[in-house]
Amino acid sequence: MAKHSHNFVETFEGFSGYGLDRESNENTVQLYLQKFSDDNLMKVILKRMTDDDLDEVFEITGKMLKKYLTEPEYHQLFLKE
Repeated sequence: MAKHSHNFVETFEGFSGYGLDRESNENTVQLYLQKFSDDNLMKVILKRMTDDDLDEVFEITGKMLKKYLTEPEYHQLFLKE
C-alpha cells in the first residue's frame, strides 16, 4: 500500500482562488502543491528548471518543514518512518 496520498486534489469541489479568506487560501495552496507534485508534471518541469530553481524549491521546502513540524512530526509525516 502506498505511503503517500494526494486525495484532496482528486476530491476537492470547492472554490480555488487565493486572497479571499484563510480557508480558500489553504485549499488553493494544497490543491496547487498536489497538482505541482504530480509525477508526470515533475518529469517535465524538473528537466527545465535551472540549478538555482532547484535550490530555491529545496530550500523553501526545507525551511517550511523545519519551521512548522516538530522532529517527531517530520519523521512521521514527511519521512513516513
